[in-house]
This record gives sequence, structure tokens and C-alpha cells, in this order.
Amino acid sequence: MATEHDGIVTTEDDGMMTTNDDVSVTYESDGGQGVRLQRNVGLVSGTALIVGTMIGSGIFVSPKGVLVGAGSVAMSLVIWGACGILAMFGALVYAELGTAIPKSGGEHAYLMYVFGPMHKVWGPVPTFLFDWLGVFIIRPAQFAVMALSLGTYATQPFYGQCEAPLSTKKIATMLALIVITFINCWSVKAATKVQTFLTASKLLVIVIITVGGIYMMAAGSVAYISEGFEDTKENPTYWAMAFYNGLWAYDGWNNLNFVTEELKNVKRNLPLAILIGIPLTTICYLLVNIGYFSVISKEEMLLSEAVAMMWGRKVIGVMSWIIPIFVVMSCFGSSNGSLFASGRLSYAAAREGHLVQVLSFIDVKRCTPVPSLIFTAIMAAILILPADLSSLIGVFGFTAWIFYGLTAVALLVLRRTEPDLPRPYKVPIVIPIIVVLASLYLIIMPIAQEPQIGFLYVLLFIASGLCVYFPFVYYKVHIHWMDTVTKYIQIFLQVVPPAVQEKRS
Repeated sequence: MATEHDGIVTTEDDGMMTTNDDVSVTYESDGGQGVRLQRNVGLVSGTALIVGTMIGSGIFVSPKGVLVGAGSVAMSLVIWGACGILAMFGALVYAELGTAIPKSGGEHAYLMYVFGPMHKVWGPVPTFLFDWLGVFIIRPAQFAVMALSLGTYATQPFYGQCEAPLSTKKIATMLALIVITFINCWSVKAATKVQTFLTASKLLVIVIITVGGIYMMAAGSVAYISEGFEDTKENPTYWAMAFYNGLWAYDGWNNLNFVTEELKNVKRNLPLAILIGIPLTTICYLLVNIGYFSVISKEEMLLSEAVAMMWGRKVIGVMSWIIPIFVVMSCFGSSNGSLFASGRLSYAAAREGHLVQVLSFIDVKRCTPVPSLIFTAIMAAILILPADLSSLIGVFGFTAWIFYGLTAVALLVLRRTEPDLPRPYKVPIVIPIIVVLASLYLIIMPIAQEPQIGFLYVLLFIASGLCVYFPFVYYKVHIHWMDTVTKYIQIFLQVVPPAVQEKRS
């Protein structure tokens, strides 16, 4: 039986459960329907989500940026390895938080649990500001960069040595956004199966470049790799920009924490997927960079945005057309993983009351957070229209590491405020301290070296979040016409409120 209350349509039944191939839907008898996200993500698909999201556009577009900041071949390899270590440290911090606080939403859930109870007014502010920037900037920007990289590599082969028009790249990108959003809205299993398959395909192109590079070095092509630390830049501010580009390639190490409520055996699979996925990615990145430098000089790399395509032309000649195909598949997989995780942030934030309520609703048949997925895709499309890859990466990196560091601070605070909280996995205390110090370095150094207007916009957007928080979140000012909008969205998308509102136990 359908009912309507405060503009929200619900259905009632007497504890009945219906199922289809992908989901089970439980109907509560206490005044409304409950639809829960299902635990369909196992160790293999969880590891694939981490690896598949990290190995995406970054390894094919970031080598130039890392080399610019490092100055030398050897130093760039050192920075690639250091970025992997830092990503591992961050992921281990998140593993402890994810097993101690097994809730979806990543940083949202952890910041709310730790800081929320501290002060009635200001306690929820860090969580809200993360939601505010995460939903409107961080996650859409990540999704947008990956999708735009896909569009770039998908269109470039049709233009030979010439650069593809930006408008053509963006048209291809928008088409990819639509397809990826449809897959994620249709089924969790479909999204994870796509992720697993494309992870395998992107590992294949990694193997091709690695084996090709080793073959070329065995044939005597070692002139470029043997340059070592020649021309290494000594100014640490330049290294910070190299780290930004390298860490962009590793970003996605925290995506599994956004889907904790859909992960089977969280206490075992979350840390294990991290311990498998990130070292595997680090090894892949180092091997691919060695493969690049086996045939590409520093000067050539600094002139190229599509390093993998240049490598293909030099090593496999007439078969070089396979490289952009594999890169497109890689970018598709990382974009898919990014949207899969990003949609859960909007879902969790809305469930907490930090966004409009309809973003927390779930498809009644498929148990996918359709409104939040569509919203994330729309925000990514808006960012793509006026921006390019470099500006999107810069804004994303600056903003993301503000909250990566703050989340590490939350772990340190939680160790002090709740020392007896059950922790199936406990990271050595020095690791979150290193993450905090690294985040401070990454936030301060780029501003000191090369201030950008985008950084100012981010800071202004943070300030504007407070103007939204106090009236609409703290004082709960209600906009009545939103009830009508919510009702029509429910009817059109066939979505209902989740069964259990997230509460701090």
C-alpha cells in the first residue's frame, strides 16, 4: 500500500520480502518501507575496485607532471614509489577506521563519529564541510578527470599526430558519463562485474608496456634510464607538484571505504583488499615508468600528454593502435569505480541530513542509490564543460588532501577518546602522524611555489559551506517546495527512503 507523508512516498506491508536476481527488499511494518544496500562486494571485487580505480588515467597522463617536478629519471621513480608508500599509509589509516566504524561514506562516516559528539553546534561542521566539498568538488572532479581522460584517448587516434579538438573530447566524455551512470544505476552486480573485467584488461596493457620495456632494455636501449639522478631538482616545492601528479595516479585507495555497508566480511576483506591492491598498483606503476624510459627521453616525455601512445609508436609500430583501446578501457574502469564509490558519499551525506533527503533514497527494485549517482554524474558534467585536465587535477589534489589529513587527525583523536573501541585492525600510531604531516606539506608547498586562483575558489567554497550549514542543517530550515520535488523524483525514479537511518551507536 502506498502512502504519502511530507512529500515522501512510501509503501507499507507486513514484513514481506521480495527478491530478484540482484537484491532483496525488506518491507518494514513500522510505518514505512525499508530498503537496504546489499552486501554484494567480496574480496576479489573489493580489490578490483581499489586497483581498478587507481589504475586508470593517471599512469597514462601523470608521468610528464612527475618528471617536471622531479627533474630526473631516477628521482621521478623515487617519487612514484614514495607516492605508493603514502597511499598505503593513508589506506591503512582508513582500514582501521573502516573496521572500527563499519559504515558507508568513507570520511563522512569517520568525521561524524569522531567529531560529531564533541560539540552540539561545531561538532558536525568538519563532516558537513567534507560533504559540501566532496559532493560538489572532490568526487565529481575525480570522476570528471577520469572520464575526460577517457574522452581524450578515445578521440585522439582519429586525428593522428594532431591534437583532437577539445569539443570532440568533451562530447565523447559526456557519452561515457551517460553509459557509466546507467550501469551503476542498473545493478550493483553489473557495476562490480564491469569493474572486475576492466581491471583485468588494464593489467594487460600494464604487462604489454612492462614486457616491451624490458625487451628494449635487454636489446641495449638503456641510454635514457641510465641518466639516473642527472638534473634532479633540489627545491622541495617542485617535489610537491610532482607528488600531486603521482598521487593523482594513486587516488582511489580509499574508495572501498565508501561502500563498507556493501562489503562482505568487512573486518577481514577491507584491510586485506588494501594490502593486496596498493602494493600491486605500486609495482605496476614503477614497471610501466621503467618501460616508458626505455625508449622515451626526458625531453620527449615533457612534450607529450599521451606518453603511452608515444611508447606504442616506438615499440610496437603498426600495432600501436591497441594502446589507446586498452587505455580507454582502463579509464572506463576507473571512472566506473569512481562513480560507484562517489554515489555512496552523496547517499551517506543525505542520510545524515547534510544534503536534500532525496539523495539518500534507493531504487525499490535494484537497491542502488540512483538519485545520488545521477547527481554525482551531473556535477561531473558541469565541471567538465569549462575545465581541462590540468586544472581539474590541481583543484582535486589540493582539496582532497585537506580531508585526507583531517581524517588521519580523526584517527588520532579516536585513539584518545575511545581507547577501548573494538579495532579488528590497528595501524601503528606513527603512520597516521606521517599522513597528517604529508598532507600539510602537500597543502602548503604548492601554494608557496605557484599560487592558483583555483585554490582561492576552494577556500571561498569552504567558507560558503558555513552559510549553508547553520540555516539548513543546524537550524533545519525547511523549504516546502522541496517536498513536491522529492515526491515527483520518487515517482519518476521509483526510489524510497533507506530502511535504517545512519545513527551513531
